[in-house]
Amino acid sequence: MAVLPAIARPLRRAMPARVPLAWRNLLADKWRLVRSSAGIAFAVLLMLVQLGFERSFFDASLSAVNALDGDLFVSSAAKYRFGTRDPFDPHALDTIKAVSGVATVAPLYADWQDFFWTSPIDNKPHLVRVFAIDPDSPPVFSTPGIADQQHLLQPDGTMLIDRESRRFLGMADASGDAKLNGETMKIAGKFSLGPDFMSDGTVVMSDRSFVRFFRIALAAMPIETAIVRLQKNLAVTDAQKRLAAALPPSLTVMTKAELVQLENDFQAKLSSAAPIFFLGALVGFAVGTLISYQIIYTELSDRLPQYATLKGIGYGNGYLIASVLRQAMLIGIAGYVPAWLLCLAVYRIVGSIALLPLHMSLRLTLVSLILTLGMCLLAAVLAIRRVIRADPAEIF
Repeated sequence: MAVLPAIARPLRRAMPARVPLAWRNLLADKWRLVRSSAGIAFAVLLMLVQLGFERSFFDASLSAVNALDGDLFVSSAAKYRFGTRDPFDPHALDTIKAVSGVATVAPLYADWQDFFWTSPIDNKPHLVRVFAIDPDSPPVFSTPGIADQQHLLQPDGTMLIDRESRRFLGMADASGDAKLNGETMKIAGKFSLGPDFMSDGTVVMSDRSFVRFFRIALAAMPIETAIVRLQKNLAVTDAQKRLAAALPPSLTVMTKAELVQLENDFQAKLSSAAPIFFLGALVGFAVGTLISYQIIYTELSDRLPQYATLKGIGYGNGYLIASVLRQAMLIGIAGYVPAWLLCLAVYRIVGSIALLPLHMSLRLTLVSLILTLGMCLLAAVLAIRRVIRADPAEIF
């Protein structure tokens, strides 16, 4: 066997520089390829579902924030997220209006804990979030159905409801009168916003209707957020600095991007949902690595004589390692493609049932593909030692 490399060296020089060994090994046994792809696809689908739920969690929690229509937003400095009640004194509106460059300012009243919608389906009260706006002010929300129907809230006791709320609320089919906290309200129109993981449904009413439930004068009603619009061609950062200097330290002035980041940071760092989805994706990665390792190790064990022969005729460990790694990547891609296609159906079905913004994005595709290739390559690195240690003399 010692003279085998010397005998085969001229043959090796005559062969192509790159032999598609990984591709040939992959296609040598079609049924094995199907079984391997199915195992990888299961782990990939698990990761895609978890990553999709995580993304939908953030998208749903930011839906109301993204719908706000303004240049700057004033709220309590102690407010750690948009979706929690921490109002400030309404007299601050006069200070905001007096700042140079401010075109309009509109108060937004909100509540997430005190309003119960009586569902026409089961006739039971269910907690909903409520936003209240001045119907005569510039639009506070850019959402179609709110911005173009806000004038319908001028009569006292009217409201707009979210047709995409959870089905058990019955808002999609509701019409005429409905009960909110036991009081009869007239449904003036509907909009599409959707629920999140904290709120099942949304109601929008006028500020005058809102104060009826708290038995307080409108002039004394604390404001959740002030929506500020600036004059044209005015730098937002300059106006933000002037507003911050004019207002007390108990208030903060944020741009739209900063408000979105505030909510995003809370969901990512303080809420329990984000770590749960991350751990789910991590479990999928671990399961996929174990499945990939079993597949690749079995493949290498069955083809160990062939790899030993290659070593015997002069191919080094570098060539064999590269071939195994390429084969691992090909197996990963073979499992990823059907899992990605199946996940589209899963997103559509689960999204329509749970009313969550589940959709496949380029970012999600790239992240999941990198994780898939990473778990297959990691498994190959762990299994490849068997090929490196293969001694042609011992095997033959």
